[in-house]
Amino acid sequence: MAQIFDPSTHPHRRYNPLTNEHVIVSPHRNKRPWLGQVEPPQNHELPQYDAACYLCPGNIRAGGKKTEIYEHTYIFKNDYAAVLPPPMPKAPVDPHHLLTTEPVGGECDVLIFHPRHDLTIPRLPLEDVEGIIEEWIKIYRKRGSEDGIKHVQIFENKGAMMGCSNPHPHGQIWSFTTVPTLPAHEMTNLVNYSNSDHPPSNSPRGPHGKPCLLCEYAHTEVNIEGTERVVVKNNHWVAVVPWWAYWPFEILLLPYRRHIPSIFHLTPDEKTAFADILSKVTKRYDNLFSCSFAYSMGIHQRPIPLSSPEETDEDDIAHLHLHFSPPLLRSATVKKFMAGIELMAESQRDITPEQAAQRLRECSETHYMDAIEEK
Repeated sequence: MAQIFDPSTHPHRRYNPLTNEHVIVSPHRNKRPWLGQVEPPQNHELPQYDAACYLCPGNIRAGGKKTEIYEHTYIFKNDYAAVLPPPMPKAPVDPHHLLTTEPVGGECDVLIFHPRHDLTIPRLPLEDVEGIIEEWIKIYRKRGSEDGIKHVQIFENKGAMMGCSNPHPHGQIWSFTTVPTLPAHEMTNLVNYSNSDHPPSNSPRGPHGKPCLLCEYAHTEVNIEGTERVVVKNNHWVAVVPWWAYWPFEILLLPYRRHIPSIFHLTPDEKTAFADILSKVTKRYDNLFSCSFAYSMGIHQRPIPLSSPEETDEDDIAHLHLHFSPPLLRSATVKKFMAGIELMAESQRDITPEQAAQRLRECSETHYMDAIEEK
């Protein structure tokens, strides 16, 4: 007798239309015992100011420059930038057509979120989170308007587990003279979707009335599929564990009421709602395992801004969204490793996206450390 397929117990593959790749989902493996690597417990008690921290106000950084005494956000050029400003030297002649070199230039900036050494985004007041968003918009416009820059990447690495070299809450902005691989793949798939025939839908549309992959996906999650994968939403934004999630508690955060190409296009109400949902998502992350939850977050949007939000061109098929890629799997000390099958064959996960979303939905919106302090 044929079995009835149950996605919560039977292994299966899911398709990621943003990357044109698949992920294997193996929910039955979530019960396997773990005798592998365990991370050391994280330090919950950071000081408000650390004299040895390069990013605390007034301190001297490793390269000898001084971090100014700041009261809110603070931005500076990375002292150890991965790319350097144009003009770049010419590439040498390729010794073989399989051994090509392409010069890349740009700038690397560091954005410190707050002068307090111990306050990450989930513990900041909403007005401070809005201040971070305003700085993202400013640096996106500044770097994106410079000669030769073709892409501005805003991101945050949170936690030593994600390779963050300094615990003081901060993010980075790298601008490039080329469009990097992952955003370029996404843009290609967004364009291909917009140029393909799809059944009529009530979802918002992209520029010139064309279908938008992420408008359609957000509409589906909010209005058709119910709340199986929705973690939290407000009047303008929705956070979901996407259908195709690779990381155990991965989140895709995106506006769902209209097509928005970039953070430059956000209205005041949408910015306020953006701060609100960033706070709610990151609080749930911290509350999941009662720790400062590690992740890498990146904003994908239009590669560079136009001179005003009213202008449009073919790149406006981009739909603003954020990826949160957190490594933790079972607890604050057990993480998922990208190894073996993922490196050699195909992405694979154990817990289903629906199960992960349910666990995050059930987390409180009061930060666990605030709850402890209230007691």
